Amino acid sequence: MDIVTQVLSGVFALGPIAAMIGASILGVFIGALPGLNPVMAIALLLPLTYSMEPLVALGMVAGIYNGSMYGGAIPAILLRIPGTPAAIATTFDGYPMAQRGEAARALKIACWSSALGGTASAIALMTIGPILARATLAFGPAEYFWIAMFGMASIGVLVGTDAAKGLMAATLGLLLGTVGLDQLSGTARFTFDQVWLLSGLDLIVILVGLYALPPVIALAEAADLKGLSAAQLKLEPAKVPWSEVRSLVPTWIRSSLIGIGVGILPGAGGNIAAFLSYNAAKSASDDPDSFGKGNPVGVAAAECGNNSDNAASMIPALTLGIPGNVIAALVLGALLIHGLQPGPQLFHQNPGLVGGFMVQMLLTSLLILAVGGAAATKIFAQVQRLPGVMLVPTILVLMAVGVYVINGRVIDLWIMFVAGLAGYVFEKTNIPLAPIVLGLILGPMAEQNVRRALLISRGDVTELVTRPISAVIALATLGLILFPIVAAISRRRRSA
Repeated sequence: MDIVTQVLSGVFALGPIAAMIGASILGVFIGALPGLNPVMAIALLLPLTYSMEPLVALGMVAGIYNGSMYGGAIPAILLRIPGTPAAIATTFDGYPMAQRGEAARALKIACWSSALGGTASAIALMTIGPILARATLAFGPAEYFWIAMFGMASIGVLVGTDAAKGLMAATLGLLLGTVGLDQLSGTARFTFDQVWLLSGLDLIVILVGLYALPPVIALAEAADLKGLSAAQLKLEPAKVPWSEVRSLVPTWIRSSLIGIGVGILPGAGGNIAAFLSYNAAKSASDDPDSFGKGNPVGVAAAECGNNSDNAASMIPALTLGIPGNVIAALVLGALLIHGLQPGPQLFHQNPGLVGGFMVQMLLTSLLILAVGGAAATKIFAQVQRLPGVMLVPTILVLMAVGVYVINGRVIDLWIMFVAGLAGYVFEKTNIPLAPIVLGLILGPMAEQNVRRALLISRGDVTELVTRPISAVIALATLGLILFPIVAAISRRRRSA
């Protein structure tokens, strides 16, 4: 009981409360600006935390993390520009809803889904975190290879109507993922003697180019001089029927479990959780053809999935000292700055601090309901009322600034420009962009882990499928590939 009192008294002090509220608002703004991301914001924040109380510093980290992950959905829905990599799947159905004049409804569903996903993740961190973290120690390179293959198997859901074009796009993503130094041998691949290519192509730069520049070009082509009126935008409070809320509950539960599972695995991330959640929602739907055309279930699945990864990625970081993603690594850095050593002893030596951070992850998830919904609808959504000719230069400047500050290199602006032109051509020729991104994210993960597994087993390929966990994931991957084929055959038989 003393520990509970210590945790609550520490979290609900004036400093941590102000830090959580202010950082949540800042996080929403960071996520809503393409090119900026929570990793950058938290990395810049860390040196400033030396003089802060630990719970104030961690409260700011929690607020920026949860706020920015939701904030990425705002431009994804309004402009089809993902504010963060994890918001890519949100564009699939969020933007079509906005085009139908349902921007407020889509933002409300995204807000609810983000808050519920983050809350479920925080509860998992507080309750079953240590148990789940120890279970992930059984995962080796073979298991991570099959996790990446399971994610790539969902490409079948994202390729659209033309499988050949979808597979071509996925292959391009896999090729782009090979650029840079080989992590195992140290050999430079496809760098053409350019030093800046040794670190590979920056994912955020490619994403901003692929997803942000084509809509800007389309706005320039339309030469809109008026913008949308308030009546057309329909920004008055959207009433979501109770029947629709109930229909979203299974999606929220499913996506939360997927996001928590992905978050616990070191090296995975919210973008993978969002894609897997979207794929699972589409596979479970009675009307899969409506996905990509403005189905609110797609928005709920993507947002709940990527936010339920947030606190879950802290589980291996706090319990084992193994960061689940880059942000978890930055949290470990914040703990070390204040003289705290992450790992199993952290819970025994500093229970008040660890418990306080867990509660902060929960509270900042709930703050999205207040901060996120108001900011998205009353501030950011007004951007659609601006004439297109005003939006074009504004978005271009924000894109350029966001991309430049990532690495401080002018060459990144050229990469963004080339990726944007390629994305524009792909859209005109009906080549889907999502498989490119999925290949770019999961390709290196699959390649490096399968090679590690073969090195450990001295070339014995059977090791990839004889380990119990890897065999289960391999069977699940096979089922994911075969399910659409079997479903298509059964539909043809019924129609015949």
